[in-house]
Amino acid sequence: MGQKLKITGWIAVGVMAGALTTVSLQTVARGTLAPLPLEELQQLAAVFGMVKSNYVEPVDDRKLITDAIVGMVSSLDPHSQYLDKKALKEFNEGTSGKFVGVGIEITQEDGLIKVVSPIEGSPAFRAGLKPNDLITKIDDTPVKGLALSEGVKRMRGEPNTKVLLTVFRKAENRSFTVTITREEIRTQSVRGKMIEPGYAWIRVSQFQERTVEDFARKIEEFYKLEPQLKGLVLDLRNDPGGYLDAAVALSAAFLPENVTVVSANGQLADSKFTYKAAPQFYQRRGGADPLKRLHELTKGALKSVPLVVLVNEGSASASEIVAGALQDHKRAKVLGNQTFGKGSVQTAVCLDPAFRMDNCPSAGLKLTTSRYYTPSGKSIQAKGIVPDVMLDETEEGNLFAALRTREADLEKHLGNGQGEEKKDPAQEKAREEARKRLEEELKKPLAERKLPEYGSDTDFQLKQALNQLKGHPVMVSKTLVERPEEKKEE
Repeated sequence: MGQKLKITGWIAVGVMAGALTTVSLQTVARGTLAPLPLEELQQLAAVFGMVKSNYVEPVDDRKLITDAIVGMVSSLDPHSQYLDKKALKEFNEGTSGKFVGVGIEITQEDGLIKVVSPIEGSPAFRAGLKPNDLITKIDDTPVKGLALSEGVKRMRGEPNTKVLLTVFRKAENRSFTVTITREEIRTQSVRGKMIEPGYAWIRVSQFQERTVEDFARKIEEFYKLEPQLKGLVLDLRNDPGGYLDAAVALSAAFLPENVTVVSANGQLADSKFTYKAAPQFYQRRGGADPLKRLHELTKGALKSVPLVVLVNEGSASASEIVAGALQDHKRAKVLGNQTFGKGSVQTAVCLDPAFRMDNCPSAGLKLTTSRYYTPSGKSIQAKGIVPDVMLDETEEGNLFAALRTREADLEKHLGNGQGEEKKDPAQEKAREEARKRLEEELKKPLAERKLPEYGSDTDFQLKQALNQLKGHPVMVSKTLVERPEEKKEE
């Protein structure tokens, strides 16, 4: 972090309860508090007193005050939020990539929890759980009918506690039970592989504490296998964000030193900043530069290797910062679909000023404080990054992209400073058609569904990215067009 910024934590971009955020963890500047509106506060106190004395049932003081705070903050925009103890725990788990559980990536199938993959080295991995296993019971609770989030909550818990899972293994047509001891899990936000000799694919699913180290390690593996790498695909599809210092570092891995990666502008001095492709803007306090060894190993080759970035409507915040920086500096071709459009910065503070957010004992506040801009000065708020080449999701077309929520779809979303975006009737019609297609798709056997896994042999957009790197023809979308700019209201 730059020394000019009075920041005690890191800046982050993440997804919390469906709201994508850019978060700066910093202390509260006591000298910048605005004058209190005494008349309005007297009204608030009067309402509080009337509710306490006249409501049909007794009401807890703390609940009334907390609900008033929640209402005040949530009325501002989709990303400002009051964080109680539970929300704080989820916030820290989401941005750190650490949680206590069994260690499996999951999805839902036929009302059951399906294991996508056990996290390597996790309790579930050691217990022998495999991809495609179906969890039918968690302790004594049948999974059928449970929301996926409820299943996750039941499998998480305190360290060293046990959970009993009943598992159906389709490949062996048998059910069995396994007792797993919960422990702290570190999620893997980076994966990748050599697609073919000379060409590699690396996917970042979220920008977390260890993302840059994991990214550097994976790139090192590529260069040990292929010292003369011909091309690289950086896959940011459905990446909702994470730590901004990780996004700056990832951009710096590919960009010339000291060029601008991102800037922000807001009311306070601390909400105006410019981050550049240099260690002092991403290197954490007391830590080593995670890119130094990588630069030495590759002899700087990563700065010039042909690069394609894949994005879609689910790419937001930190991933949009990376795509925008690489696009503006003409370092990479951006392929895919127009991104989410999350271009605002939130400041997260512990309401007990003696503590940082990562060990806040009481409650916190996440408040929108500025907008961020790409190196060329573009605001992507409610607009997104427009790819250099528009790609459909599949060879059959852009089947389900319309179902994804964008920043401009969120109630009370912040404008980009040029007025509110008008609703697009064509987008709503496309959504309804996509919903019907998805319903039909989910009725088909799993092997016949047109929902390919990223990085697989059936990943249409990855194939087009590889064609771009090789100079071969790319199947450009015939239907996707740039979403309209926000228009000033007359």
